[in-house]
Amino acid sequence: MSDQSLVKEVSGSNAAVNSLSPATGPLADLASDDARSAALPAIDFLYLSEPDMIRAGVTDMPACVDAMEEMFGLLHRGDYRMAGGNNNQHGAIIVFPDDSPFPDMPKPTTDRRFMAMPAYLGGRFRTAGMKWYGSNIENRDKGLPRSILTFVLNDADTGAPLAYMSANLLSAYRTGAVPGVGARHLARKDSRVVGIVGPGVMARTSLEAFMATCPQIDTVKIKGRGQANLDSFRAWVAQTFPQLTVRVVETDEEVVRDSDIATFCASVATGDPSIYPTVRRKWVRPGTFLSMPAPCNIDSGMEAPEIRKVLDFTGLYEAYEEEMPAPVHRFIPAVGVRWFDLVGEGRIDRASIEDLGRITSGDAPGRQNDDEIIMLSVGGMAVEDVAWGTHVYRRALAQGIGVRLNLWNEPALK
Repeated sequence: MSDQSLVKEVSGSNAAVNSLSPATGPLADLASDDARSAALPAIDFLYLSEPDMIRAGVTDMPACVDAMEEMFGLLHRGDYRMAGGNNNQHGAIIVFPDDSPFPDMPKPTTDRRFMAMPAYLGGRFRTAGMKWYGSNIENRDKGLPRSILTFVLNDADTGAPLAYMSANLLSAYRTGAVPGVGARHLARKDSRVVGIVGPGVMARTSLEAFMATCPQIDTVKIKGRGQANLDSFRAWVAQTFPQLTVRVVETDEEVVRDSDIATFCASVATGDPSIYPTVRRKWVRPGTFLSMPAPCNIDSGMEAPEIRKVLDFTGLYEAYEEEMPAPVHRFIPAVGVRWFDLVGEGRIDRASIEDLGRITSGDAPGRQNDDEIIMLSVGGMAVEDVAWGTHVYRRALAQGIGVRLNLWNEPALK
């Protein structure tokens, strides 16, 4: 069965069920804390390939949006940990020098890096995990995605592995689901037109999340750099959301103008914020929700206090500010980083920057009227992988999906 067929298979009624039945069959004991404890010191864990992940519902966007919203509540309450002494770091990155005396060391080409993103998440998740990936834009010449991701999920008490899983879809769907949480609370309920810069994976999952939370959407405007990418995106929309009208546009201005929801999903090189896709105030009509999960800049008009500025999680941006020299937007192209730079320059008030977790938890208001312009900065966090990875893992156990692997029956070192 092809991956596309698998996606179709899990998009039906069974995949939409959020409540999980007790696991049965050969994986039943892996689903039980008591059974795993009774088996110690033997440790088994679950391996989930990408087809396994699809069967277990990793592409169930409505459930993913719900899981991300629950995660934001835990962030707001403090029931989490991420990397670093401040517990808020994005992760740990390996990059390569321009000049090295070692001829076999990788070169610092675009997107050439390795990254580890560990986190613990409490609540009903109560698991730890780490996403690990390598990235090289030249992978595309080999028929591979730019980044190849895996995720390990661990028991919060023993530290033992619970699962090792393919994570390209895991990461893509949790990334798209966060704008969906934003749209649920910050977009107009009658939103109909979505404008998108960049017709890649992030655009697809963001659109899926917008459709899950704003079902009256009927039109998509898309801007892309290559005809092949645009054709692929249009074919995907025709297959996935045949009720939508797709219009190809040529400029960022056309993407934003007259859109109810606008999102920038294109990758660009970091270092020079002047080349980042930029939102200009004169393009934005009242009531627009702007979701920015990729590089983004703003003009001075978008600095105005009447433009609501919402971070996915304040602690992440505080960590960036703590770790890097100003202006940080040179290195981290998220628009929320630009807001923090503007605070440092005295151009906007720190108190004007809002937090999505406060909004989803009911401690701050979401959209208050149909004329507000609201912008969301999406930075990406390891706790998102833990939340969605835990959900998919438990689904896999409940449905008997995956391969059981043995770490040891008894450790050689005690």
